[in-house]
Amino acid sequence: MADTYHRNITKNKKKAVLSVVKERMGGVIPAKGEYTQALGRRKTAVARVRLYPAKKTEVFVNGKTCDEYFGTDEMRLKARQALLVDEQKEHYTVSAYVKGSGPNAQSEAIRLGIARALVVIDEELRSPLKAKGYLKRDPRSVERKKFGLLKARKAPAWVKR
Repeated sequence: MADTYHRNITKNKKKAVLSVVKERMGGVIPAKGEYTQALGRRKTAVARVRLYPAKKTEVFVNGKTCDEYFGTDEMRLKARQALLVDEQKEHYTVSAYVKGSGPNAQSEAIRLGIARALVVIDEELRSPLKAKGYLKRDPRSVERKKFGLLKARKAPAWVKR
């Protein structure tokens, strides 16, 4: 009984957080228009990315600007790297919804999503993006914990007696 109660509390919290994110995203997303959508993944992070044609390039993540969402310049740069390839003549407003994992994996998931969307828009960008490695999905993830061990590979201390 306590399990279902606790589960319902976390579900309600999740719903509340998602509703706040949707409200923020609603203010950021341009009026209904054409966009290109792609999905990027890294570890357990999943980024749903939409590219809208615009006058200047802007990146929004979960309703916040990229600078507000990511703490370090390195992660901000990772999220925007795919847009910097081949000195884009067109500008895009990027709207990304990311969940799971940590900020580093989230920024890499956004980069993959943007790269995939750019390839859908312009097939000629495929080779420069591929050469930089932005179209490769990094499949590494955390190894599962095995029974009898403390972690995935860490064994308990050996004692003679």
